[in-house]
This record gives sequence, structure tokens and C-alpha cells, in this order.
Amino acid sequence: MDFARSRRSTLGVEWELCLVDPDTRELAPAGLAIVEQASNPHVVGEFMRNTIELVTGVHETVPSAVAELRRLRDAILPIARAEGVVPIGPGTHPFSPWRAQELCPSPRYAEVAERSGDWGRQLAIWGVHAHVGVERADKVVPIMHGVLAAYPLIHAIAASSPYWEGHDTRFASHRAMLFQQLPTGGLPPELDDWSTYERVAADYLHTGIVDQLNELRWDVRPAPNLGTVEIRIADGATRLDDLGAVVALCQVIAEATSRRLDAGLGAGRLPSWYVRENKWRASRYGLEAIIIENEAGDERLVTDVLADRLVEWAPIAEELGCAAELASIAALVERSSSADRQRAAASRSNGDLRAVVDHLAEEVHLG
Repeated sequence: MDFARSRRSTLGVEWELCLVDPDTRELAPAGLAIVEQASNPHVVGEFMRNTIELVTGVHETVPSAVAELRRLRDAILPIARAEGVVPIGPGTHPFSPWRAQELCPSPRYAEVAERSGDWGRQLAIWGVHAHVGVERADKVVPIMHGVLAAYPLIHAIAASSPYWEGHDTRFASHRAMLFQQLPTGGLPPELDDWSTYERVAADYLHTGIVDQLNELRWDVRPAPNLGTVEIRIADGATRLDDLGAVVALCQVIAEATSRRLDAGLGAGRLPSWYVRENKWRASRYGLEAIIIENEAGDERLVTDVLADRLVEWAPIAEELGCAAELASIAALVERSSSADRQRAAASRSNGDLRAVVDHLAEEVHLG
């Protein structure tokens, strides 16, 4: 299989936003109208009509990628207002029923809905995807291992989906639990190297599990046509500075792993059962998760592990030009994750989840 290769640790970012009616606070199917009026290849539709996606070009640095997303956001805000909707960026909507959502008119999406039935139709979920450039195919799978070992660090700070159909799920990221229910979603299968990935991908295609490789919607996956590792762990970003922090962490983890490989130290791979458990713990408890830190099975609070890694990776972030964004993770932790902020907004309003939507509508302007 060909791998396009990219300049090392370059970036592309995808930010999914959902659209709500400012009066009812329900999801609104205005995505196609906004995409048409924006007339910008970096503003695209998605699986459901209630969604738009802002997609950057290739960037060398996180500040540059975030600046492009800021311009795209600022451009679509007046278009959305004219359509009578407001964009927000959580991983799930607090209360809109998934059965009421309309799919975009695409043969690809219709096939997904037909094949997966209600398990696929209920995926009214949104995330942030970060593509990180990789210079050689043989590095792709080890970098995936490095990212998976750090899974809960990304997941805990990005969690933004505590509510589902009007109920507090008690998870920080209900989105992660929903998305893994499809056979091509969630954590990737065990991969040892690039040749293993080629064999697995060929098997998926040969057996008709997927018709094209971009239907392998793993939390971390190769993008051979782009020459990247795509990191799809993060819930939707409710404010742009949170997004910058998450993307900086993704870029630094990938680069740190690449440097370990260059030094002959290996990727720092964790057993797959530890990775799966860490995903569950971060999904459930967010910034309060106690995670499995290493192969020995030692456990610590995710924020303590994160604090140590921020010190360790600060020189790499400085070289990559994202020192401020990586350091801002400490401020994010201090103000709490979006999941916690949404719960606080509900508490201030005696459980009225419309106030959570209002809170999210305010946050999307920040950063």
C-alpha cells in the first residue's frame, strides 16, 4: 500500500460543530444551507444535516492551524445567524433526540445508515480530529502506539459529552462510548507494524467490511492518502483555546514518539487491555480518572501524569511552536473540562439543560 508521506509533524485539523435553534435550543438541520452560502472548500457538511465541519489546510504549527479555524468560525457565524441557528461544539447535544435528526443526502451516508441501522443512526456526535504528518510509513504504527499509550491524557481534557437525550450519563465522554459500538469504530485492532496494517486493511476490503479505507473510523488511524496519523480521540471542542490545547498535545505526543523511534527506544507501547481500560476510565471520570500509567500497571491520577508530561514535553513544544498552547492545558484543567463546565451550567439553572446550550453558544465565541 502506498503511503503519501508528509513533512514531519505538520498538522491538519477538523472541527465538527452542531447547529441549534436559539429559541428551542434543539438541533437544527441547517448545515447544508450554511455550507452552500459559505462557498468555501474548508467548510463542509457531515453525516447529519445538523452539522458543519471546519477543515484546515496543512500547517506547520498549532497557532497557524488555530488561526485558520478562527477565521472559518468567524466567517460562518453571521451566515448561521442569518439562517436562524447558532453553532456549538460539544461531543453530544444535551437533550435533542437522535431519532429526530436528518441525514445528509449522500449515498455514502445512506449506506452507513442502512448497514448499521439504529446503532449508526444514533450517532449524533461531534469531535475534533488532528492529522499529524509522518515522514515514513514504517513509523505510522509505532506512532499510533505512542498516541494510544497517551489516550487518557487527550481524552480527559477534551471530554465534552456528559448529557444524552436529557439525562446526565455520569460519563465525561458519552460520545466515546457511542462511537465504539460500530465494528469499524473505536480502538484499532492489534497492529505490530505497517505490514500488519496493510494485511488488516486488505482483509477489511476483501471481506466487504468496508469499501474504502476512510470507513475504518478508528480512534487513531493511518491516513495513507495524506501521509498522516489521524487522531480522532477528542470530543468536540466547545471553545477554540481548548481546541488549541488538545491539538498541541496531539502534535507533541506524535513528535515525542517519533523522537523515541529515532533514538531506538521504541514507542512506549502499552498492552491493549490497558489502553482499553484507560479509555473507559477517562470516558467515565474525565479529569478525575485514575489511569494506568505504564507497562508495570502503576496507576496515578490523570492530571498528575499530565502535569509531569507537560514538563517533559515542554522543550518539544517550544521547537514545534506550540509552547503556549501546550502550557494552556494547565489553565484548562484549572477551569475544568467542558463536561464539568456543562454540569456546572445545569446546576446553576436547577437542571435546565437549555441553559447548557446557552452556555455552549457563548463558549463557541471564545479563543
